[in-house]
Amino acid sequence: MSSDTRALILESVRKFHQEASQRTEFVPGVTPVWPSGASLVEEDRVALVEAALDMRIAAGVTSRKFERKFARALGLRKAHMTNSGSSANLLALSSLTSPQLGDRRLRPGDEVITVAAGFPTTVNPILQTGMVPVFVDVELGTYNTTPDRIRDAIGPKTRAIMIAHALGNPYEVEEVAAIAEEHGLFLIEDNCDAVGSTYRGRFTGTFGDFATVSFYPAHHITTGEGGCVLTDNLVLARIVESMRDWGRDCWCEPGEDDTCRKRYAYQLGDLPPRYDHKYTFSHVGYNLKATDLQAALGLSQLSRLEEFGALRRRNWQRLHDGLAATPGLLLPRATPGSDPSWFGFAITVLPEAPFDRYELLRFLESRKIGTRLLFAGNITRHPGYLDQPFRVAGELANSDVVTERTFWIGVYPGLTTEMVDYVARSVREFVAQRG
Repeated sequence: MSSDTRALILESVRKFHQEASQRTEFVPGVTPVWPSGASLVEEDRVALVEAALDMRIAAGVTSRKFERKFARALGLRKAHMTNSGSSANLLALSSLTSPQLGDRRLRPGDEVITVAAGFPTTVNPILQTGMVPVFVDVELGTYNTTPDRIRDAIGPKTRAIMIAHALGNPYEVEEVAAIAEEHGLFLIEDNCDAVGSTYRGRFTGTFGDFATVSFYPAHHITTGEGGCVLTDNLVLARIVESMRDWGRDCWCEPGEDDTCRKRYAYQLGDLPPRYDHKYTFSHVGYNLKATDLQAALGLSQLSRLEEFGALRRRNWQRLHDGLAATPGLLLPRATPGSDPSWFGFAITVLPEAPFDRYELLRFLESRKIGTRLLFAGNITRHPGYLDQPFRVAGELANSDVVTERTFWIGVYPGLTTEMVDYVARSVREFVAQRG
């Protein structure tokens, strides 16, 4: 394809985007106010088409470029892109079972501390690897657990901690990391909802052995589907890469051979001498890679990460200010010492309120205002987990409150101040009607 033809195509894409993306007037009660969604601009569409013109349909040079830039943006050494945030969580925990970790490796039956009030994909890898989740409760308002709860949950079989920063609000991760170090535990930060959040001036995702991220359209930047595992530990990074890429021992990029100049010089396992290193497998792995098409969009989105964070904070604060004097509702609060890049705005209906959550949600939905529950609430009450092995440390009273009384509304960058004000006004109107 000539450069002139390419330029003509991309110019047509820009024109198409401008014509297709003209903002329509917001009509309260008619225009949907979504709780989450991607914020896509002209450069995003051009990036996707440009990658398609190059037929970059598998993981390759663009994926590696995105991984380097994303790791650098968060101040970490290594990032490995995956096909989802769920896969990132599975990879992170699975990597800790590698024989290459010696006596530190996690094994079936080991315990991993996590919260009951979260998203299933933080819990599922614990069960999928044959380990036992230890559930702790959360605080209402922050919707995070506390260092004391984690410390009290540690038992003789506890080997790791795997907890998400709730709706972008950091938990006291510096203190939790200190507990992990004191007890020789691995720490995985599920950072899927919190990219750009800070605790004590430091990015979330930089305190633990691993951070995981989701690039689903609801999240802080998007690649469509997609996720990432990040770490400062080069040994762990190499294990993640192997397990993500079928479990192979070779580190050649797709389409490359003999990067190490010793392709036929290895003798590993019970294989014969001079067995092709490119087809030697050192882990029971997966194929969880993303594509260069996704990475191209990720690179375009990454340039707007700071802008997205500012808009999320603006919308969250505007909602908080608009609902501050509303009776019957517990509003969210940031963890002390943190600056969240908020994923959502959580509201808990108080017991003394003359209405319940269902009634409020139905009212908001009648006004085209999208709502979401706080994920699983108390996950131990879900049908899929009733017969799973787990241990509960302490009570899960607040997780039960979340299950029965909590929901969240959106703060994502696609919401205008007019939309946010309409949401706050609608909530106030409903509460006033109920006395």
